[in-house]
Amino acid sequence: MSVRRTYKKKKQTMSIPTLLLGLIIIGMAFVFSLKSIADPLIESDDPQSVEALSHEEFIKRLAPHAQELQEGYGILPSIVLGQAILESNWGQSSLASKYNNLFGMKSFGDEKKVNLETKEFINEEWIVIQGDFKVYNSWEDSMDDHTMLFVNGVTWNPGQYEKVLMAKNYKQAAKALQDGGYATDPTYAQKIIEVIETYNLDKYDGR
Repeated sequence: MSVRRTYKKKKQTMSIPTLLLGLIIIGMAFVFSLKSIADPLIESDDPQSVEALSHEEFIKRLAPHAQELQEGYGILPSIVLGQAILESNWGQSSLASKYNNLFGMKSFGDEKKVNLETKEFINEEWIVIQGDFKVYNSWEDSMDDHTMLFVNGVTWNPGQYEKVLMAKNYKQAAKALQDGGYATDPTYAQKIIEVIETYNLDKYDGR
């Protein structure tokens, strides 16, 4: 019996530090897991870009900067807002919410980028492909780069989007986007027009 009591005593003495050590390890793992979840995928100086905004909040958030871009370059705010809504699903797409890319702007250089799936309308059908997309520090940076695409065009055609800037109203600008090849969707211009008219975005064009 004495041998049995001695064995039990040793087992009880050894189990206490082992249990404490296990609790410490579990606690540390829990803390690190919380930190991992809390850290954003990409750091951003634009906290609202990763939050879900209502439709009204989203428009109000972007409208002032869109009007500034109109004053500087002539781009209609309704077009900027309409494209941002359509391309980013009100800022809730992964590309917009995680990488601040509101307009599906592709990346072709050594700049910061992310590779994601995207749909393209090719040979009369929609297909899914992988594409490199630009990563921005804020939604405003995305809007600036989007406008500069219209101002500077592309390397092989600097005047490709000149008519977008020269358009007198959003319908002309939407058609110019379609004609300029901004998107492969054959109904892209009409979709932009419908978004603008549904949310009365042209009221921001008169500034």
